[in-house]
Amino acid sequence: MTAPGRPSRQPDRLLRRVGPAAGTRPDPGRWPDAVPAVAQLLTSGLDVPAGVTFLVGENGAGKSTLVEGIAQALGVHAEGGLRRHAPGREQAPVDASGLGDRLQVVRGTSRHREVFFLRAETTHRFYSWLHDVGSPAHADLHRRSHGESFLDVLDAAWMRQVGLLLLDEPESALSFTNQLVLGRSFAAMAAQGRQVLCATHSPLLTALPGARILQVGPDGITRAQWEDLPLVRDWRFFLDAPERYWRRLPG
Repeated sequence: MTAPGRPSRQPDRLLRRVGPAAGTRPDPGRWPDAVPAVAQLLTSGLDVPAGVTFLVGENGAGKSTLVEGIAQALGVHAEGGLRRHAPGREQAPVDASGLGDRLQVVRGTSRHREVFFLRAETTHRFYSWLHDVGSPAHADLHRRSHGESFLDVLDAAWMRQVGLLLLDEPESALSFTNQLVLGRSFAAMAAQGRQVLCATHSPLLTALPGARILQVGPDGITRAQWEDLPLVRDWRFFLDAPERYWRRLPG
């Protein structure tokens, strides 16, 4: 029992920090080091807090590269999946950066020890792997919509062991309502002492109460507030008067 007046101890997180491996220095003349966010990670590292963290930014800013690199540094194959298995483990994606081989992680003492990474490009291979290994709960994933199957996987029993969920733009498969469902799942994970690191373009997901938002762009990785995000501003302006945007398109 906690002594009166003494705050209860919060459960530790699986991942505390990620930074450059010993002797690693960014090479500004090569990819992905030339990306400011990657250069920052390879120079000063990144503290990963408890709960939910979103990475936002334009295409090419390095969001996906960061998530993939952190997954690999934690022992997850670049194809995605869990640490102990991945679909097509012998064949890395052609665009894998290899960033994870140059990173080191500081782990916490979370009782949830598993890491799960889902790449949009390899989702269907992961579903096929679940089918091939005879997972009865996932026998019909290919018969369901992309969004339905994605939410089914996140609701699987084995996900309860996952202490860190790494996702790359999961909203691409989800309706407005199912993005809310996903956000609710994130909040539940955070309440259980688990972590989520998610690259996204979704103004809906990033509005999740209590989430930390990191803007990824020319200035590297910077803390941001939801109402100040360019993606929130752009969607607000567009929904207010979409015809203005269509008139500006060339051609």
